[in-house]
Amino acid sequence: MYFRKAFLFSTLALVHVGAWAGTELDSGDTAWLLTATALVLFMTLPGLALFYGGLVRSKNALSVLMQCFAIACLMSLVWLVCGYGIAFGDGGDFNKYFGLGNFMLSDVSRDLANGTIPESVFVMFQMTFAIITPALIVGGFAERMKFSAVLLFSTIWLLIVYAPICHWVWGGGWLADIGLLDFAGGTVVHINAGVAAIVVAMVIGNRKGFPTTAMPPHNLTMTVTGASMLWVGWFGFNAGSAVAANGDAGMAMLVTHISAAAGSLAWMFIEWVKHGKPSVLGIVTGMVAGLGMVTPASGYIGPMGGLAIGLIGGVVCYFATQFIKRTLKIDDSLDVFPVHGVGGILGTLLAAVFAAEKFGGIGYAEGRDMISQLGVQALGVVATIIYCVVATFAILWVVRLFVGLRVDEDAETQGLDLSEHDERGYIL
Repeated sequence: MYFRKAFLFSTLALVHVGAWAGTELDSGDTAWLLTATALVLFMTLPGLALFYGGLVRSKNALSVLMQCFAIACLMSLVWLVCGYGIAFGDGGDFNKYFGLGNFMLSDVSRDLANGTIPESVFVMFQMTFAIITPALIVGGFAERMKFSAVLLFSTIWLLIVYAPICHWVWGGGWLADIGLLDFAGGTVVHINAGVAAIVVAMVIGNRKGFPTTAMPPHNLTMTVTGASMLWVGWFGFNAGSAVAANGDAGMAMLVTHISAAAGSLAWMFIEWVKHGKPSVLGIVTGMVAGLGMVTPASGYIGPMGGLAIGLIGGVVCYFATQFIKRTLKIDDSLDVFPVHGVGGILGTLLAAVFAAEKFGGIGYAEGRDMISQLGVQALGVVATIIYCVVATFAILWVVRLFVGLRVDEDAETQGLDLSEHDERGYIL
């Protein structure tokens, strides 16, 4: 058992930093990673775009679709230019904190291998993570941020926040060195996006009329369609992070599905009890909570761990959403922090618990037990939050200085579809 655990941890580390360059390619692994890459991109376009687009008011639906689409395009080019190099390059004396080199993917050739897959496939797979993380933040400032500010903020944030933290965890940085368990992005993606979203929401301010004016989703059919795509795409997100077509990928897919189902039902039943009727919005939001929470743990736990994490995620994220909006009155418009941020925090911590063999997990590395691993997980969570908060505030200050952050009051009242894009989402 210990040999298997050591092999899994070392394999993930070696593949993420490209230390197996020259290893013989495996067609099965390559085919699965190509498929997983398409699934993760499917999460953003069209999954997240439709999920978010249905949650806003009709006058802003097109603006959200535009933001998600444009971010996908722009982040792809930023990843090409230097994002991948920062995240997975060799930083020399500074390698614990960020990578360097590989400008314009100059070191990536057709024949270069990364583990048992082509380096080009690994670059593309990781690019889809770099696309969806800034896109998730859109939910924190929906219906009120300038389009120019969205593009500038996303670009700087990817380079200053996402890529360095990605290097810490997956690129051979200091969190990888101390043994942080983050299989598919609890810190890198979900805590990062959730924390950034609530920082942006506080800096840019609440939407006009919040919280006294009701702002219900304009098209829940669109939202459920997008949520269903997210569920399917998440298999690429989590199972693809095994970077191989093997038993770890299979188990990651299984626990991901179990957690999504459990989170959906947990949130639905809480609403049913508290409000008398189960809501469609509630069940799909619970699904996202379950998916977000299981992400960091998915490669290390068994089915019972997936069930427990999903149930906890549905319950805790529900109450976190109520607390943020009703008690703190922070207009994190589409609940990015209480769902992704809180879910990512809890999922990262619970990875240390449910990785235990007695709960069906793979167990701990030599010299580690649950308590010591929990300490490592907590350090990773705190470091990610602090760095993301400080850097995001600084980036917003720069963006405000150059292009401003928020549309004016008249534009917000008219809706961003017309004021920012001179188009309508609906012609009725």
